[in-house]
Amino acid sequence: VKEATYTRLCSTKKILTVNGQFPGPTIEAQHGDTIYVNVYNQGKQNITIHWHGVLQPRYPWADGPEYITQCPIKPGGRFRQKIIFSTEEGTLWWHAHSDWSRATVYGAIIIHPKVGTRYPFPKPDAEVPIILGEWWKEDITKVLQQMHDTGGDPNISDAFTINGQPGDLYPCSKQGTFKLTVDRGKTYLLRLINAAMNIILFFAIKKHNLTVVGVDAGYTKPLSSEYVTISPGQTIDALLSANQKPDLYYMVARAYSTGSNHHFDNTTTTAIVQYKGKYSNPTSSSSSSSSSSLPSLPFYNDTNAAFSFLGGLKSLADKKHPIDVPLHIRNRIFTTISVNSFPCQDNNNCAGPNGTRFAASMNNISFVNPSTALLQAYYQHTNGVYGDNFPDMPPFLFNFTDIFLPLNLETPKRGTEVMVLDYNTTVEIVLQGTALMGGIDHPIHLHGYNFYIVGFGLGNFDIYKDPLKYNLKDPPLRNTVSVPINGWVTVRFKADNPGVWLLHCHIDRHMTWGMKTVFIVKDGDQPEERLLPPPPDMPRC
Repeated sequence: VKEATYTRLCSTKKILTVNGQFPGPTIEAQHGDTIYVNVYNQGKQNITIHWHGVLQPRYPWADGPEYITQCPIKPGGRFRQKIIFSTEEGTLWWHAHSDWSRATVYGAIIIHPKVGTRYPFPKPDAEVPIILGEWWKEDITKVLQQMHDTGGDPNISDAFTINGQPGDLYPCSKQGTFKLTVDRGKTYLLRLINAAMNIILFFAIKKHNLTVVGVDAGYTKPLSSEYVTISPGQTIDALLSANQKPDLYYMVARAYSTGSNHHFDNTTTTAIVQYKGKYSNPTSSSSSSSSSSLPSLPFYNDTNAAFSFLGGLKSLADKKHPIDVPLHIRNRIFTTISVNSFPCQDNNNCAGPNGTRFAASMNNISFVNPSTALLQAYYQHTNGVYGDNFPDMPPFLFNFTDIFLPLNLETPKRGTEVMVLDYNTTVEIVLQGTALMGGIDHPIHLHGYNFYIVGFGLGNFDIYKDPLKYNLKDPPLRNTVSVPINGWVTVRFKADNPGVWLLHCHIDRHMTWGMKTVFIVKDGDQPEERLLPPPPDMPRC
């Protein structure tokens, strides 16, 4: 991990990278592999690396979130991280999990099928990572510091990127635009990753449908769509058939953002699908930057379009890829996810709503990171680092999605509260968005687990009616789920991975404000059901 100089949008700056590359190197493995990654911190700030979506069975020590599973790797330090692949197959990714370093410290993880096995779809002619990101002209540490100092929203990004490049529609960017060269008649597996910091994205390719065959390193029933919706943290495997006349075609990504009082980057990033061969008009309108040459995407706040796509995703659920949806639930958790505010300590000069400071919470608790690693405290039975009183119900029951809510509901409590689960218990979590501060969509990510998304909807969750509509036959299995603005999602999983696992919003400003909690899953009775010991070179606080 080291600084490197990069030029984007007519300006040059130093960014944090891995091996000087942006995006970082792709890690390739096969189903069931264990690999080791030696992380050397040659930068100027603390760093941790998270292997997003890798379950790390019984081994949270290398999972990566700062002060949750490990102390950060200090400048000049190193950490040999053991990455244990188990059931994952498809596309995942790695990224920094300390402060906002992940703005530039990220890359793809590709897990191929075992030798002798095949994809559950025709083998593509080539595979291409497509990583969507955000770019700030300003140093990202200054963006974060200003947000801390003012208590307001962070400055929005100056561009979105595809494989590190903003594309034709931005100044000084056309020459670097990413190009995917294709042969007519061939099929390409696009490994889509949303590495953006603070925004859900729509993605499409002009005159080409995408056939989704996997999400979050698990296979799905084939879903053909003109566009996809992809949240920060999520991955999508999609087949692109090069079946159009030879020409140049734009692929684009643009924001899906629903917050009523929230500013967002409304620019469009582009890359080019370039067919091989001679064209009758090599400078056709498809390669110009006119709006007619761009694929049509849903309007930026079209919730129905966003969730129409997400609702179409189903697990493959066949003999070779069975599913195991928990049907008898022992632990039911209902948690609100809210953007909140704290009173300003500086004479109401803060930049949040009405002079306050922005905050965020789950069940009205705004999570405070401990000063040492929570996993280490749990393993060594150290008292005073965390509490185990995260509630399984909101402390206040109210009309969560009413646009007129009492101001006293906007202020949460601060705390480092976790929820303790017995090994192998079955868990259902209802994630309920609220209209506090106007409401917005929330991509929620669980470390150490995949979960089945059995239901979602707009408005308040109805405990009597909504479970009757759950999909228990072929729900998608994911590690990150989008909770719709002023809506709800229900997920289920079996707590069969002992350890300390973070649950958080993958919009980084929300996570920084406190929208997270931790599950501690206790050991089982058998040796193979217990937490493995830590490595000898664990970083120390």
